[in-house]
Amino acid sequence: MARPDPLRVLVVTNMWPSAAAPMAGIFVAEQVASLERCGVQADVLHIDGATGGWRAYLAGFGRVRDALRRGRYDLIHAHYVFSGIMALGGAALARRRDVPVVVTQHGIETQTGWTAPLCRWTSRRAAATIATSQRVQAALGRPGAAVIPCGVDTALFRPMPTEEARAALGLPADVPLVLFAGMRRPEKRFDLVEAAVARLAGQGQPVQLVIAEHEAHERMPLYMNACDVLVLASEAEGSPMVVKEALACNLPVVSVDVGDVAELTAGIPGCAIVSRDVEALAGGLAAALAFGSRTNGRAAVAHLSLDAIAARLVALYGEVVAKACPLMMG
Repeated sequence: MARPDPLRVLVVTNMWPSAAAPMAGIFVAEQVASLERCGVQADVLHIDGATGGWRAYLAGFGRVRDALRRGRYDLIHAHYVFSGIMALGGAALARRRDVPVVVTQHGIETQTGWTAPLCRWTSRRAAATIATSQRVQAALGRPGAAVIPCGVDTALFRPMPTEEARAALGLPADVPLVLFAGMRRPEKRFDLVEAAVARLAGQGQPVQLVIAEHEAHERMPLYMNACDVLVLASEAEGSPMVVKEALACNLPVVSVDVGDVAELTAGIPGCAIVSRDVEALAGGLAAALAFGSRTNGRAAVAHLSLDAIAARLVALYGEVVAKACPLMMG
């Protein structure tokens, strides 16, 4: 028979927007909101490791345990490896092994460094693993992992007149603009981006690098529409949100081959996948600027809207809960 009540999900995450870090985990918050629109009852347990460090993570086991003792949940959805470990440990402490744990493994942590083995360990113990791209799935060694990227807010990220966006941001109207959107952390290889744009300028190409860092989420569509091309040179990614958001705004993308960018941009005029070096990046940017137009990228990411991804997650939740409690699902 049909399930009588809405699914109740405990979302455990160490990525969540706050007053101090309004952009942290915005894609998780968007996903939770989209799930609630689908009728899922979601409670969020934010383990703030960025502020509390290892003590916050240690306390997280008890917080998951207490949440499971207080509330009735059909499953736990943990985002990122540490949250997955706390979800599994907290469920064991609560003696609630009947509550399955779903873990989303997001990106670079699955592919490099000491966190990669932990990601594989966690995925082997979860009831289901979600990989944000096929590259993440391969890094986990879990061919059965569901590949479900985080969705893009296509209502917020949409095309608008370039002139209006540039005026709103106070950017020059007559200079080609290259956009770098994100934190200038070492793994993002901003050094290559900066050198590539300098190479173009040195070759006589009028160009300006625009850096969108620590910007409010609501302002990012202005940058996507004001600029002529987005550039990405990261060492590793899962399914980079900035690329999906740029495509939703029909902005050309020049990127190295990371995450699912090659699949997302395949066949889109104005976009290019290049090698991770200054000359290749500069060449790709020059070609994108010469293209001189917007793309049809929005159509390419229509299937990755927030509501479309939420529907896929709800279907996966149903499969996981049915396997754990077949009599309840009928």
